[in-house]
Amino acid sequence: MQTAETSRVNDWLGRFVRRPGETTISIEAVALLIGAAFFVLAFLISFVVFWGRTLEITGPGSIGNYASIGGAVVAVLAVALARLGVRERGERPVLRPDGLALPDAHVRWYESAAIALAFAATALLGWEGIAVLLSQSFTGAPVFAFPGAILVAVAFALTAYICYLSAATLTPLSLSLVLAVFLVVGAFASMLTATDPLWWQDNLSALGMASNASAWIFNGTLIIAGIIVTTIARYATAGLPVDTEKARRGRRFVRIGLVLIGLFLACVGIFPVDAFFLLHNTVATGMAVAFAALVIGLPWLLPTISRVFVVLGYVYVGVIVLLGVFFATGYYNLTAVELIAAVLIFSWIIVFLRTASVGVPVVASGEA
Repeated sequence: MQTAETSRVNDWLGRFVRRPGETTISIEAVALLIGAAFFVLAFLISFVVFWGRTLEITGPGSIGNYASIGGAVVAVLAVALARLGVRERGERPVLRPDGLALPDAHVRWYESAAIALAFAATALLGWEGIAVLLSQSFTGAPVFAFPGAILVAVAFALTAYICYLSAATLTPLSLSLVLAVFLVVGAFASMLTATDPLWWQDNLSALGMASNASAWIFNGTLIIAGIIVTTIARYATAGLPVDTEKARRGRRFVRIGLVLIGLFLACVGIFPVDAFFLLHNTVATGMAVAFAALVIGLPWLLPTISRVFVVLGYVYVGVIVLLGVFFATGYYNLTAVELIAAVLIFSWIIVFLRTASVGVPVVASGEA
């Protein structure tokens, strides 16, 4: 005989199967199930692949290489599942209202692809960086098939869980965190894998030279970060009031400024300094100029923006100018100037994304 408790459990399971993302609890449950599924699949496949082999921690065919590349693939799949869960179907969201569905900025397929690429690159660089650290901590240590399969399965499950949960609850505010984490992971991964330990004596772009093993990491980080900045430019200002044509025009110019920064940043990675010296320096300078112009013109373009944030931008520009003076006088080398300027520019962009999004309501898909 069916009890009331059993009936409630069956009702919950039915709702979970039909609409697994209507509540925070069920979204968490879906993430756990996806993580568990990837754990089982990864262990079975990895154990077969690793059987009879003794693996290195890093290098070609190593467990680190396997975990980083596979983790990137898992991240793409998890993000795709999450974004499919918040897509619209007629008047009703399939799983839950999309946190990125603002009144005048709905997520398009290529933007979802860029978000998935950011998660994948973060997983790739993150697991590769962890593998490098472990190899330096356990010099020459072999990895056998069974523990290797377990480690890979844990890496894949954790990647799937985090990526699904993050992508399913993505908002304009959390996009700034995605950008920050990706930049930090990419920067440290390229530094840790640099062939020349004295790269910093030249400039930051030396990490992207063809002679450096970290070139693909450094240049790829810049390209993907530029795509992210360009992609989310609309969301940075989508919730700001635009009651007049002047306000709309100002917001449009701010978006153009952010897009230019993103495009210039991507071009810095596309054109390495050793192969395209003049073009590389031109786009790098263009990014700094676009940033300065955007900061200086912000009070006129967006009169409703916080005055405290405007002052912060002016301070950032002043510090960058001061760094240029220090470099011209020989007090700082170019690496220090570039590194500090990059930190200031991207921290300003991240804070701007959050400042512009504060107070913006999350609009349900059927209302947007």
